[in-house]
Amino acid sequence: MTVAADDLDTFMNGLKRRNPGEPEFHQAVQEVAGSIIPFIQDKPKYIKMRILERLAEPDRVVAFRVCWEDDEGNIRVNRGYRVQNCNAIGPYKGGIRFHPSVTLSVLKFLAFEQTFKNSLTGLPMGGGKGGADFNPKGKSDNEVMRFCQSFMTELHRHIGPDTDVPAGDIGVGAREIGYMFGQYKRLENQFTGVLTGKGMEFGGSLIRTEATGYGTIYMMQDMLTRVGDGFEGKTCLVSGSGNVAQYAAEKIIQLGGKVVTMSDSSGFIHVPGGIDEEKLAYIIDLKNVKRGRLEEATKQFECTYHAGERPWNVPCDLAFPCATQNEISGAEAKALIKNGCMGISEGANMPTVQEGIDAFIESKILFAPSKAANAGGVAVSGLEMSQNSARISWKEPELQQLLRDIMQGIHDNCVEYGAEQGGYVNYLKGANIAGFVKVADAMLAYGVV
Repeated sequence: MTVAADDLDTFMNGLKRRNPGEPEFHQAVQEVAGSIIPFIQDKPKYIKMRILERLAEPDRVVAFRVCWEDDEGNIRVNRGYRVQNCNAIGPYKGGIRFHPSVTLSVLKFLAFEQTFKNSLTGLPMGGGKGGADFNPKGKSDNEVMRFCQSFMTELHRHIGPDTDVPAGDIGVGAREIGYMFGQYKRLENQFTGVLTGKGMEFGGSLIRTEATGYGTIYMMQDMLTRVGDGFEGKTCLVSGSGNVAQYAAEKIIQLGGKVVTMSDSSGFIHVPGGIDEEKLAYIIDLKNVKRGRLEEATKQFECTYHAGERPWNVPCDLAFPCATQNEISGAEAKALIKNGCMGISEGANMPTVQEGIDAFIESKILFAPSKAANAGGVAVSGLEMSQNSARISWKEPELQQLLRDIMQGIHDNCVEYGAEQGGYVNYLKGANIAGFVKVADAMLAYGVV
């Protein structure tokens, strides 16, 4: 074993001992540490000041009870969290997730990942994440409102426009953001840019809804351009059917690619002829308005539905996991490579297990990790913060160009730090190091805090 490998094992053993029973957090830290520890071997300033150890210990973890009343008058109890990982380069910034799978481990992984993602955007934002083990599915608007108001009654103590600016995530869309912002405004008697993803009527930004999905595709477009290729005629797999997947599919179609799959928690549809704009509009209406299952698409257009399965065994040129963490197993990653996939851009957070990431890197196919590929959403959230602070609203063309420029900058930073012999770019290494350096240098400037 190399010195760096020994150091990685020592570092991870210590992290697991301090954070038992948190597999998602362990996975996220190991993926970053695998790039950073070799990078800092000849940079004693980072080692002496224990920068990586400090980044892997959140500044603050807040956990709290959320009590609310359902429509039948029953008192319900959930648990809420806010993990504030690092504010070295700006206020904590990261989404709020409402989903039964929310645990402290999941939120610590997301907040850690968010620190590097936000750094890559070039905007002054630190990393944080929050949420609750509440499931908004099947709840009435009034039940969701009561939960959001109770959640914000505690959270408002820990956030603010210059302290921590949450956004939406899984289970938290425009409805939930509106309810939480209304409660914050009532409690604080202030109208400030404390949340992003707001409605246009009260300080939101254009293209925020599209930004994560579009950014994921822009990242792949830049990787393809670098090797003299493009989207035209490429067969593409997309997982998920929520916000990120919808707009990733839309941008692929606009660029001439052919989207042949989308999925939800019950299974996936395979459309060999491709999902065109009309079919995509049906899927968006089905998921956003009717809140139905993708299986219903088989009644509307020619496709096959695969219950309980994921799309990664379908032959393709490009793949875009846009559903949730750990949705591509090691075996599925190897199946993608075997079936001719030449590139993956991660729209979801940490959607590939470590074995799968290792397979992608070893095969030297194009691989954009989530911290780089899905940074478009938080980038536009950062632009929303700027608009709120200046009391202005930018036009869509300006925001589209800013998003495109930010994603191009992320790609170029990954190339700078990830270029290897033979012309191959390890985008994972590039993203990890580029994100680390900016935060680490700020932490060095502050001394031991």
